[in-house]
Amino acid sequence: MRRKEDREVEADRAVPEKEERSEPSLICPPPRSRSYLPPEDLQSCLESHVREVFGPSLPEDWQQTPLQENRLKHRLLVRLAAELGHAVPNSQLHRMRCAGDVLAFYRTPVKDGTKIDELAAAELPPNLKIIWQKPVLIAEHRWLAERN
Repeated sequence: MRRKEDREVEADRAVPEKEERSEPSLICPPPRSRSYLPPEDLQSCLESHVREVFGPSLPEDWQQTPLQENRLKHRLLVRLAAELGHAVPNSQLHRMRCAGDVLAFYRTPVKDGTKIDELAAAELPPNLKIIWQKPVLIAEHRWLAERN
């Protein structure tokens, strides 16, 4: 029994620990915020990030910069998500083919609210009535009355 334990200890020592990668690991962007208002300097902000990530190999029009290399695309989107507090959702990543697509995404404001919230804020015609309380079933009322 002792020999088996000794072999296990020797085997553990023989296995080298994982080597650290020389390339820094990319951090996952924060979750997409519900409401987003684009900043006024969005275009210059995006252009500076594109130039930092892609370096001197940019086309004359920076918005035509292709996002074919996933590593660079991810690096750009992570930086923008961190700075702007608004991330591209997974369902739209395939639409980000060039820097212009990213600019179009970040130019679009996002409202936080439901359709009912929008209706509440709007002036409703007199024949439209919204009941804000959850309807209570009669059977549920009877059950509650019997318990008390």
